[in-house]
Amino acid sequence: MSKRRPFVGDRLLTVAEVAATMRVSNMTVYRLIKSGQLAAIRVGKNYRIRESDVNRYLSERSV
Repeated sequence: MSKRRPFVGDRLLTVAEVAATMRVSNMTVYRLIKSGQLAAIRVGKNYRIRESDVNRYLSERSV
């Protein structure tokens, strides 16, 4: 789903943390992941999202 990049200096956030940062519901974050708009890593049954990917997503959509 995402390009391979090193994790150096990049925090892995939970879906709940990303939802709180973006001020949306957890379900919205899951939809963004499923649609490919937000890159995520599968850890067991859960997803983790790189902080840099969240920042990139938000900056691409800023007005």
